[in-house]
Amino acid sequence: MSNNVLHGSPWSAFAGPNLGYVMEQYDLFLQSPEEVEPALVELFQQYGAPVLVEGGVEVAVTGGAVTSQADFSKVLAAVKLAQSIRTYGHLAADIYPLNNRALDKAKVEESAFGLTSADLAEIPAAVFFKNVPAGIQNGRDAIAYLKSVYTDKIAFEYNQVGTTEEHEWFQSQIESGALFATVSADEKKALLDRLTHVENFEKFIHKTFVGQKRFSGEGLDTQIVLFDEILKTAEAKNVKNVRIGMAHRGRLNVLTHILNKPYDMMFSDFAHVSNELFMPEHGRLQITKGWTGDVKYHMGASYVRDSGMTVKLAYNPSHLEIGNPVVLGSTRATQDDVFVNGSAQHDATSGLGILVHGDAAFPGQGIVTEVMNFAKTKGFTTGGTIHIIANNMIGFTTELYDSRSSTYSSDPAKGYDIPVIHVNADHPEAVAQVGRFAAEYRQKFGKDIIVDLIGYRRYGHNETDDPTVTNPETYKLVSKHDPVRVLYGTKLVAEGLVTEEQVKALDNAAYAEMQAAYDHVKEMAEKDEHKHLEMPEALTVDFPQVDTTTSVERLQTINEGLLVFTEGFEPQNKLGKILEKRRDAFATGKIDWGHAETLAFATMLQDGTPIRFTGQDAQRGTFSQRHLVLHDKNNGSEFTPLHHIQDVNVSFTVYNSPLTEAGVVGFEYGYTLENDNVLAIWEAQFGDFANMAQAMFDNFISGARAKWGQKSGLVMLLPHGYEGQGPEHSSSRIERYLQMAAENNWFVANCSNAGNYYHLLRRQAALLGTEGVRPLVVASPKYLLRHPLAAANAEQLANGSFQEIIEQPGLGTKAEAVERIVLGTGKVMIDLADRVKDGADFDHLHIVRVEQLYPFPSAQIADVIAKYPNAKEVVWVQEEPKNQGAWNYAIENLYELSEGKKLRYVGRPAMSSTSEGDADAHKEAQAAIISEAVTEAAKVK
Repeated sequence: MSNNVLHGSPWSAFAGPNLGYVMEQYDLFLQSPEEVEPALVELFQQYGAPVLVEGGVEVAVTGGAVTSQADFSKVLAAVKLAQSIRTYGHLAADIYPLNNRALDKAKVEESAFGLTSADLAEIPAAVFFKNVPAGIQNGRDAIAYLKSVYTDKIAFEYNQVGTTEEHEWFQSQIESGALFATVSADEKKALLDRLTHVENFEKFIHKTFVGQKRFSGEGLDTQIVLFDEILKTAEAKNVKNVRIGMAHRGRLNVLTHILNKPYDMMFSDFAHVSNELFMPEHGRLQITKGWTGDVKYHMGASYVRDSGMTVKLAYNPSHLEIGNPVVLGSTRATQDDVFVNGSAQHDATSGLGILVHGDAAFPGQGIVTEVMNFAKTKGFTTGGTIHIIANNMIGFTTELYDSRSSTYSSDPAKGYDIPVIHVNADHPEAVAQVGRFAAEYRQKFGKDIIVDLIGYRRYGHNETDDPTVTNPETYKLVSKHDPVRVLYGTKLVAEGLVTEEQVKALDNAAYAEMQAAYDHVKEMAEKDEHKHLEMPEALTVDFPQVDTTTSVERLQTINEGLLVFTEGFEPQNKLGKILEKRRDAFATGKIDWGHAETLAFATMLQDGTPIRFTGQDAQRGTFSQRHLVLHDKNNGSEFTPLHHIQDVNVSFTVYNSPLTEAGVVGFEYGYTLENDNVLAIWEAQFGDFANMAQAMFDNFISGARAKWGQKSGLVMLLPHGYEGQGPEHSSSRIERYLQMAAENNWFVANCSNAGNYYHLLRRQAALLGTEGVRPLVVASPKYLLRHPLAAANAEQLANGSFQEIIEQPGLGTKAEAVERIVLGTGKVMIDLADRVKDGADFDHLHIVRVEQLYPFPSAQIADVIAKYPNAKEVVWVQEEPKNQGAWNYAIENLYELSEGKKLRYVGRPAMSSTSEGDADAHKEAQAAIISEAVTEAAKVK
């Protein structure tokens, strides 16, 4: 198939014997390609059969003597040269402001292909272009033109993109000149004004607040210009929401000039004056705060532009790229319509995500690759992210050879079919052109694109760091290099658009504007009451009282509806029988875990709560217990029963996620920040797989409310329980979540009963959108999913509530005889229940299951202990090793509650691993724990 449209037809250069020779070789190529010289094979593969071009129209060649127009080998070499410029021009491009990187021009020079200027002059321009640009007369002009567009201040890597349409669009935009739109005189003056304010903002802080860290963006000042053009183009494309993520470098300038945080408000943060005093009255700027707070260069903001488009800069910790999935989850939430029955309706054109990366962090942090992998997945796509590499050509103190193994920071992106544009940050007009281009591409193709903004870092890692200690050669160059404002001002003076006096006056006026803003801060400081923010009153409530009851009749109706399939749908035979048992479960009182969960979802949907559920096997459930999405055994078609229950006007969406934890947890957390109506649930395949997302729990989910005032109701299900499956399939590392538990920052639960789990989910849904909402960590079961002692009955679901503790039925009926009170949580408590049965022969014992670990149900436990005046000991039993699990957390809470009684631990000894790796060793250890916990001979004398 001919691909002549890409670069014009090379056959127009051939006539007479040369054309005849090419035709003969093409016939041979069709029969025995191995006998044709490789260069010709490449040409035939790229352009197809040789044709004669007459009047701009390709026609079949009929032969005939025609005067030779060019030597065949020269034409072939010229075509290869042109393609090499398009492919490798970026290696020779003028994209490094400090000019401290060697350029590779070998692949774009005529001599490398055995050509001279005279040779090229003999070749028609049509060989190189589909539509010849104006002024191009011949091959020499064509090659010169290609060099001018591919090796200047903007460089392109787009050969990796997978579709012909994208490739053609890229090439057309570059070679037609559309990308390089003329910048008007007024636009140039506006650019100078913008850069003047950007520079003076940094300069003023540097001089006024000496020694305070700000992580300046100087050396990449044109990042603001890049943002300006992306946002203006997005507005023109009717984008309603933009979500931005970035680390600390340059953040203050973005807050000020993109989010329009006023100068006095920003300076007040440096001067330790309450910034609420400077909040604009127009109400378009919004900033949230927690009661512990954070440093100024981690804070975010939201701003509504004149067009109505909302731009948010996400709050971000000092973990560089870790906020990327949070921003994309937030972006996806702006694109989803969740107030529809069925799956959420996704419109990617309405929201845009922009991620700013560090040049060392982009290839160095694995989370970057995780989010690029989201780009085309159904549940996590955002219709294309604009990635900006804020490339200051240095890491913390490292040169590039210490930070990566690739030519460019952006190279990992090429494996994901993502185009890359490199641009010299010292050229504002080029940066503006790239900003428009990137936004156009994203909206047109719905794909990610990389803008590698190449500059330098004027100061060290922070403004108190001396970079000459580690990078002396680089900083010799930086010290002699003028800021981009100076360079651009000089350029406009040379063009006659402004005078040197006007450039100076503009500079002085901008600095004076900063000074006036700071003077205002000093004036208002006298009125500052320095109020300390307190935790919201709703968060002081340990146990929110929420009515989660319904009726048995309603549940039965829902249950029947869930068992009706569309006509012709046939589930797999074994699964069909499992589902059919759910019809009888109401009569038998054996509603298992997955069944109770589905009923909880159904009632929430009818109550108006949209649900988003993700995880590596979320649809089926890791342990084949859930079956939210069914597959026809004959044709594989999908059927989601929860999409077909009555009286639902909100979405239920469940996605099997990519094989990643950090990226998906961050994404779901970001989703909840943007849409607090949705119950978002993430399930780990096994609980300790969440280890890979530890930074999300540490830096966002556990503390974002206190640091930044951000609310989330995210639910995290972490399968947990010791069943002899080895170290990585036993513990969810629940101790880590308890260690981070404070200030009612989340709930941590470990339910032993399907009915209690049902009410826990419904309680969480009821808290969405309220001040009392908080994330929920659930140590969910494996073994208990189908255990009869963990099953629920219809009455418990309908008229029960979430119980923070559950007393073991059959025990404790003879209060004076009880000498030991055993507390514990989760699956081990069902093992104990299985051991004591109906309580006969265990009068000395009472067992209490702690279903909610945090906030710890101290009052309820105290009431239980008070009922047994002769109890001599309080025992905490657990499956986990002593240095893990809940013991070290529980002991602090139980110490006072035990009131002088002996407080004792029963469980595995302290271990470096989470569990035994041998099933027989596990059984022996587990049996010993259960025996010690309940045997009367073990009690205190």
